[in-house]
Amino acid sequence: MRSRGLRPLCVVACLGVFAALFVGRAEAQGNYEIQVYGAETIAPKSTMLELHSNFTAKGQREVVDGVYPTNRQLHETIEITQGINEWSEVGFYIFTSEQNGHGVQWVGSHIRPRVRVPESWHWPLGVSLSTEVGYQRAVYSPDTWTWEIRPIVDKAVGRWYFAVNPALERTWHGPGVADGVAFAPAAKVGYDFTRKISGGVEYYADYGRLGRVAALHEQQQQLFVVTDLNVSPKWEINVGVGMGATAGTDHLIVKGIVGRHFSWGKQSQVD
Repeated sequence: MRSRGLRPLCVVACLGVFAALFVGRAEAQGNYEIQVYGAETIAPKSTMLELHSNFTAKGQREVVDGVYPTNRQLHETIEITQGINEWSEVGFYIFTSEQNGHGVQWVGSHIRPRVRVPESWHWPLGVSLSTEVGYQRAVYSPDTWTWEIRPIVDKAVGRWYFAVNPALERTWHGPGVADGVAFAPAAKVGYDFTRKISGGVEYYADYGRLGRVAALHEQQQQLFVVTDLNVSPKWEINVGVGMGATAGTDHLIVKGIVGRHFSWGKQSQVD
């Protein structure tokens, strides 16, 4: 049931404390698809087409190890997700970047299969598991082939929404191979102010090698204030402003996500 005693401002304070408690590798940042995943998968016989737009207003200004600076980069990512059955989907990403002096360039592509616990199991939480593998050009990341496994847990309680993504990342080609497995968690807390407008905070981090936390100045720590517009089951709209708290993090990023569901058969649940 909905907890009326809580207030939206408490969310910001609580997640801020969460970030502070875990303060503390960031050779390059991949701010192409900035999103905390929910556990739900795309319905079968339907497709989700999304455009992720992220602009780094204040970021790294120098070329480091042959990697372009992130400052004033505009990233546009196309994400196509196809529902396979009631508990699985496959997503595909196309990353691009635009920046003065470099123009518009293709950065790389990833593929992301995901499975979830079916609703018929009647678990009290939404639970799914995503794995993502792909390539990015060396001028945008020294680690050109990477892999990620992302457990996803979420829960809606009345007007409140909570999601946690404790992701593990591994480099298959590049200097990051020697680092082993990195821990890069993300979390979201949201509140429905109305049926169509939600607000909240999203937290993203990279603490470095699993079992050995990186020095604070090498970590990535970002906190986004976000708004979700629930205008229709067919549409996904998310906008936010993020601030980086460490030297290894881009300090100011504006992001937006616009998604559209397309139905291909009677089995789809998208209206």
